[in-house]
Amino acid sequence: MKRSFVYILTNKYRTTFYIGVTSNLSKRLFEHHNGTASKFTKKYNVVALVYFEEFSDINQAIAREKQLKNWRKEWKINLIREINPTLSTLKY
Repeated sequence: MKRSFVYILTNKYRTTFYIGVTSNLSKRLFEHHNGTASKFTKKYNVVALVYFEEFSDINQAIAREKQLKNWRKEWKINLIREINPTLSTLKY
């Protein structure tokens, strides 16, 4: 089975967040850094990976992405802080 990822990016001030889903996280992060992945991330310079989850089923990843997009900002930050307390940029 192909792996899938839900990921959260933020800007350098950690004030704006972007949630996405992909089957190739490295490639997608490269696209975000080069401004070719999303108009939103390009406009707000949201390129720092602060959180991700891995799934073996793309449908589960898509469902999780939709769930997280409906969360309040405070809940998203609390989720990120569970694995990344300082909201530092993760390497993948």
